[in-house]
Amino acid sequence: MDLLTSLGLSIPAGLNAYIPLMAVALSQRFGWLELREPFGVLGEWWMIAIIGVFLVIEIVADKIPAVDQINDIIQSVLRPAAGGIVAVAASGSAANVSPWLLVLAGVLLAGGVHVVKAVTRPAVNLTTAGSGAPVVSTAEDAGAVAFSAAAIFAPIIVVVLLAGLIYAFWRLWRWRKSRSNSDSIR
Repeated sequence: MDLLTSLGLSIPAGLNAYIPLMAVALSQRFGWLELREPFGVLGEWWMIAIIGVFLVIEIVADKIPAVDQINDIIQSVLRPAAGGIVAVAASGSAANVSPWLLVLAGVLLAGGVHVVKAVTRPAVNLTTAGSGAPVVSTAEDAGAVAFSAAAIFAPIIVVVLLAGLIYAFWRLWRWRKSRSNSDSIR
């Protein structure tokens, strides 16, 4: 289960680097998770405060059209890195798994989600004249909170959520493909 938790926390890091970091930090602080050393420091109040400041900046920046795209460029390194950090930190009793393998898996999961977000956000901004950015960003933040909570408190749900996410992306891809085919016929 610790492996599902660690990998499950990497996925929302691709949407917002600081939500799963805050979830891990608070979980360590309140004893819900035992973090792999040296990541226990994440549960210290001063570290929670630092993560909180970055979380607020990320939430605000992601709601403003054009600023969100600049933020996505900056976060192209930070979100995958956060995915790698939470994957190792939350691995707990999965200590027999190489930390480097966990970092790689976390970076790939968070990076993949980030790429999808960074590619689709300009389309949302363009098609809605920027009014969709706060709505989509709020939905992403809510999803990141829900995914993080599920990874910590009910890791088996991560499998169901991941399957649902893959299905939704597949349906979106098929819809866009059929739409582009019908546009080319006209």
